[in-house]
Amino acid sequence: MTTASPFTIAETRPLAHDKFKNPLLTAKGEPRASVAMIGLETLWFNTGTLCNLACKSCYIESSPTNDALIYISVDEVRSYLDEIADSKLPTREIAFTGGEPFMNGDMIPILELCLERGFEVLMLSNAMRPMRRFEQQLLALPHRNKLTLRVSLDHFTQKVHEAERGANSWNKAIDGLVWLASNDFRITIAGRQLAGENEVTARIGYAALFAAHDLPIDANDPGVLVLFPEMDEKADIAEISTACWGILDVAPTSIMCASSRMVVKRKGETTPRVAACTLLPYDPQFDMGATLAEASQTVKLNHPHCARFCVLGGASCSA
Repeated sequence: MTTASPFTIAETRPLAHDKFKNPLLTAKGEPRASVAMIGLETLWFNTGTLCNLACKSCYIESSPTNDALIYISVDEVRSYLDEIADSKLPTREIAFTGGEPFMNGDMIPILELCLERGFEVLMLSNAMRPMRRFEQQLLALPHRNKLTLRVSLDHFTQKVHEAERGANSWNKAIDGLVWLASNDFRITIAGRQLAGENEVTARIGYAALFAAHDLPIDANDPGVLVLFPEMDEKADIAEISTACWGILDVAPTSIMCASSRMVVKRKGETTPRVAACTLLPYDPQFDMGATLAEASQTVKLNHPHCARFCVLGGASCSA
């Protein structure tokens, strides 16, 4: 994942009511930008929205009680991996997010399946108790050199991290990171760059934290310490028209939905569905179908996250 972008996003005004209403046109009447699928490189699975934490800024509203997205099963994951194989899709990476993925009781069999199939595997986790329950199973995983665990640390200070994630969350996360490092797991960090805090300051702060705990994490590598832009879909942001590609010198092929999709299983639905991206599991206009073939259609950038996170923020959830 990268966040290399020359653009600064610090909007404080509320989102204008006429923006992101028409999938074909912006509020100014300009043709809305869209992104065509160039090839499915990363397939995400949301393992369920249940989480041991209830973070203040969680875009998906994960919590110990939110089961809007229910647990996906190993058999359901297998069906999509079979479609990848049968259709000879160029998928190299399988990734998991939640909720906290280790809340899902099928998580270890799912990891085993994906690693045995030869995929690179990216797992997002808070590295706390749900993960620590599976220490022995994680150590026994086949081909675990192909597994990356991306651990969420919302800041390099305990105060800011716990303001977001709750009291007593800092030391448990650090302990989980130390355990992963001591057992030679491949680790990356998902951090946040706060409003008014520049990237250099953030990376220096994280570097000091990693050094203090002897963690082998390069804070200067944007693929290892991933600094996410702030996400608030109620804050104002520019819409992306077709002309913006040239104005911003951004290629549609660089946007996350050109090469990835996410499988979700919504509460009340009998089978999983494929969403356009990891950020928009609930919005029906980004439901792309039940199969990967159906989900290969073009995505219209008709949501504030499309502008703030992907086009202007230069971010992508993949490794």
